[in-house]
Amino acid sequence: MTKLSVNINKFATLRNSRGGNNPDVLKAAIDAERFGADGVTVHPRPDERHIRYSDVRAIKKNITTEFNIEGNCREQKFVDLVLETKPHQVTLVPDAEGQLTSDHGWDTVKHRDYLREMIQVFQQAGIRVSIFVDPVIEMVNGAAETGTNRIELYTEAYAREYADHREKAIAPYITAAQRANELMLGINAGHDLDLTNLAYFSQNIPGLLEVSIGHALISDALYLGYENAIQLYKRQLK
Repeated sequence: MTKLSVNINKFATLRNSRGGNNPDVLKAAIDAERFGADGVTVHPRPDERHIRYSDVRAIKKNITTEFNIEGNCREQKFVDLVLETKPHQVTLVPDAEGQLTSDHGWDTVKHRDYLREMIQVFQQAGIRVSIFVDPVIEMVNGAAETGTNRIELYTEAYAREYADHREKAIAPYITAAQRANELMLGINAGHDLDLTNLAYFSQNIPGLLEVSIGHALISDALYLGYENAIQLYKRQLK
């Protein structure tokens, strides 16, 4: 079954909007594990507008489930944090400084040599590496040449088109996943997956190992409760 990693950035966004420590981000991570999540994801940015570097250190010390840190490896501060905390997985995303949210994958052809160098840095520290890519065969082929362990398919386009053209929306993802399987790349996915579109995606993507979901799950938790929301998302992956 595909694993669910819960991105808890939104807890940090809410906490930081008011100051203090409510909601408690560390407790959110511990509770995600307790409520059945297969992993916890965080995405610290240089301005620490949501997850703080201190949160990352605290979470790593207090959970046993898989820990995934997302971020831009062009930021030396991020690289240093990952090498210090040694999560199970680091997901490399090509965010620009101040970017609201991730909105595209790596150009794995243009940046092949750079990515290969950075991926080796993390792998030599015993950290599995995944890189954010669009569902394009050329980018999947390029990813294989970087030496990455996994790719994370950027699913915003699928989520946007799902309601009206779900077969068309998922087609490039199936093709990309098939190629990734041929190249022995592990497959993760994330961005705008929710209770409406998740099951169809997970049932049709061959070899899907993990999805990382934050915004939609935390939004649903406001109505459904945190534990219940996690269980409902896991149910879509069965």
